[in-house]
Amino acid sequence: MKRIVKTHADTNLFVKNTVTEDVPSKTLAHSSQYSTVFKIFKWISFVCIIAVIMLSSCELKPKVGFLIDSLEIERWNKDKELFEEKVTELGGIPFVKIADSDPDVQLKQAQELIDEGVDVLVVVPVDLDKAAAIVKLAHDNYVPVISYDRLIKNCNLDYYISTDNINIGELQANYLTKIAPKGNYVLISGPTTDYNAYLLHLGWMNILQPLIDKGDINVVLDVYSDYWLPDEAYRILSTHLKAENDIDAIICGNDALASGAIEALKEHKKVGKVLLAGQDAEISAVRNIVAGNQTITIYKPIESLAFAAANAAIKISDGEAPSNMNITVNNGKRLVPAILLKASVVNSQNIKMTVIQEGYIGEQDIFN
Repeated sequence: MKRIVKTHADTNLFVKNTVTEDVPSKTLAHSSQYSTVFKIFKWISFVCIIAVIMLSSCELKPKVGFLIDSLEIERWNKDKELFEEKVTELGGIPFVKIADSDPDVQLKQAQELIDEGVDVLVVVPVDLDKAAAIVKLAHDNYVPVISYDRLIKNCNLDYYISTDNINIGELQANYLTKIAPKGNYVLISGPTTDYNAYLLHLGWMNILQPLIDKGDINVVLDVYSDYWLPDEAYRILSTHLKAENDIDAIICGNDALASGAIEALKEHKKVGKVLLAGQDAEISAVRNIVAGNQTITIYKPIESLAFAAANAAIKISDGEAPSNMNITVNNGKRLVPAILLKASVVNSQNIKMTVIQEGYIGEQDIFN
């Protein structure tokens, strides 16, 4: 028997044949396809992991609902924009809904936001009493509520963030009575569905009542309007001026009402001859001050207000107590922890030092 000995050449030939001839081409194709499928699977897995991380990150961000009465008045557009900006800066996600002055719609919107999983609700109530149902609904779903600018009455409201509206009324009345300590005054407040209307009126009377008691001031018209809109003041004042034309000063609850009063005064050729106070520092109001049609407006620190509300909302959603709640306000049911910011008078002499310096209104928007 012969012994067969494999040489290196034979071995190499065997290896070579194993790769090129003994393994079918079909097997190589399967291997290539498997490699491609595996790469695709890895890529899909990577994308899915990133998506899950992103979604988880979004879920961890506080969701803050903001319910607004209406955007019909200029200032509320600024509140909305600033609030959304501040919530986002603080790491939250804002969800905003506008009720268009319908309290029933606002209640439905509250339910929608709760269903979307908001951690806290910030509410500019359409109606001071009906909005109590929003607070109850929110609490039934373990969602705290911050009342923004306007107080929600007769409920277990959690927090209230606003300006000192009594002080605003005092600022308006005090400024006009310094110029006209005697004479006939007209008072046009906002709707009774907004508690601010009562607070402003209280501030007016804190200043006016001593002068009324002395007989120096006579309030010839004192009304609450149905809405915070120009047509309301125009209708009210036009009717009055047709019967009695002797007016020295008018105090309005906001600049929208003041603009309606200006139109009525124009028709009776009294514009610029009657002192007129508004509030909100709307661009049109500041222009009217420059033109001599309006005496003053009140500037609310809206950026500070929006920041305070956004900051409180984020802290609450994180389980922390809001800071700077150093006062309480009685809403008829409980003493509500509150932040009340100070406002300031804007007149023809200090426009540049107030609304322009604060960046609230651009100088070109007023004087161009």
